[in-house]
Amino acid sequence: MEALPELYAIFQGEVATVTEYGAFIKIPGCRKQGLVHRTHMSSCRVDKPSEIVDVGDKVWVKLIGKEMKDDKLKLSLSMKVVNQGTGKDLDPNNVSLDQDERKKRTFRDYTSQKITLEAVLNTVCKKCGCKGHFAKECFVQPGGTKYSLIPEEEEEEVAAAECEREKRSSVADDSSKKRKKEKKKKKKHKNKQSSSESDSDSSDSDSDGAQLASKRTKHSGKTSKAQKKKKKKKHKKQPRD
Repeated sequence: MEALPELYAIFQGEVATVTEYGAFIKIPGCRKQGLVHRTHMSSCRVDKPSEIVDVGDKVWVKLIGKEMKDDKLKLSLSMKVVNQGTGKDLDPNNVSLDQDERKKRTFRDYTSQKITLEAVLNTVCKKCGCKGHFAKECFVQPGGTKYSLIPEEEEEEVAAAECEREKRSSVADDSSKKRKKEKKKKKKHKNKQSSSESDSDSSDSDSDGAQLASKRTKHSGKTSKAQKKKKKKKHKKQPRD
């Protein structure tokens, strides 16, 4: 058995071959080679590995995985977690490696599991008994309200009914607005009439007052004239000494 480096060990190796998906690195002390995938060559996106390394180059790598496939041991290496100038470990706690593993686990290809609309509509939930969804997608609580998909014809009817309701409500709003405007006009007309009547009453009272005042002045003038005549008569009647 050849001595292989331990997991997460850092060493310097020589590039043996370069492919479209990565580069194979010779491991010192054994005849094994490890693969540096293009996603592990740099922290930036790499489309062509040949632009990063060439055959015969010596690079610092970190052993990040060991896997047995078809009775063969496959070694995974990484360049982006090692400083290529000094060979220092840039990820001593393997945080970035864990993040990469999580991304691989969470990504799933659902292209082979296509579901048509008819298949979804014909499915029945085992949890709530409604059509249109699966039990794992059901969010109905026990004793709560149930939801199911509405066919297209019913959806059209519902939309038409909603449009009619909106039209009716708009017509009712317009009629109520017209009524309010008519009421306001009537109030304004009444206020104008009352103000004109009050003005006429005040003018009538003013004229009546003026007539009374003129009559009083005439009557006072007449009384003063009568008094003067009486005084003259008295003066004539007095006897001479």
